[in-house]
Amino acid sequence: MRYATFSLTTDPTERLGLLSGDTLFDVHALLGPPSSAVPHTLSELIREGRASWTRLAARIAEALTHDPPAGAKPQADTVRWHAPIPRPAKNVVCLGLNYSSHAKESAQARGRELKIPDFPVFFTKSPTSVNGPYDRIEWDPSMTRQVDYEAELGVVIGVGGRNIPRAKAIEHVFGYTVINDVSARDLQQRHLQWFKGKSLDGFCPMGPVVVTADEFGDPQAKALTLRVNGVQKQHSTTANMIFSVDVIIEQLSQGMTIEPGDIIATGTPEGVGLGRTPQEFLKNGDIVETEIEGIGILRNTLVEL
Repeated sequence: MRYATFSLTTDPTERLGLLSGDTLFDVHALLGPPSSAVPHTLSELIREGRASWTRLAARIAEALTHDPPAGAKPQADTVRWHAPIPRPAKNVVCLGLNYSSHAKESAQARGRELKIPDFPVFFTKSPTSVNGPYDRIEWDPSMTRQVDYEAELGVVIGVGGRNIPRAKAIEHVFGYTVINDVSARDLQQRHLQWFKGKSLDGFCPMGPVVVTADEFGDPQAKALTLRVNGVQKQHSTTANMIFSVDVIIEQLSQGMTIEPGDIIATGTPEGVGLGRTPQEFLKNGDIVETEIEGIGILRNTLVEL
């Protein structure tokens, strides 16, 4: 299943959507009455657990074999797409230096010796940084002049746990999404850590859908690409991660409970603006497209406040 969150231009209420092919369905309208048992949001569905996921998927699959009822397919020009989980309950957990190629360019940009980490490098982004898949990335030049991009595979936890063994880790995943870990590089350097420079409002575009784990397949076999104004800046594969998704979950959950709805951004490959010679930072009006095979494309425009 490919779940989305959307609202209508005539009604700001967030709705649970399903993308089938190129068609967005309103899940409540698609299933029709009785729909009282259908979750209203993706976060609600995730929290209900695996049995609820299975029941809903079966109902949707059956409904798609019939002509959809009126209102089940909203007109494209009436839809506003949101991040699949517009306001996570907790910070988005991120990984730094999870591709050796990015670790190398990061070290070179800072004039440091390359050191591949022995353990995952965790940091977080504030929930208020989450942004929609087609929304503007607003930035204030008085705050930062070094806005950068980072294409990343996002992991959405479905089943909570603590001390999860690697062999069981993927069983805890609900699905996968696309994340652009937008970064203010000058703030990172100024504050001597990553949280502030990663957490400005709107600096975490996400979506356009969450693809459930059963449909997505192997998370270590997907291409990821980022383009700025149509020019490719990043292109790699998740096979190049230093720490794979199962290892990340194992390490993160050691002594620390992860919960349904938690989001993990798994790191970015080479090609970020900071690591280029000369360095390239985003400018007002730039269009950034972030794509992961099997999920879709974020398309966000940088807009100066």
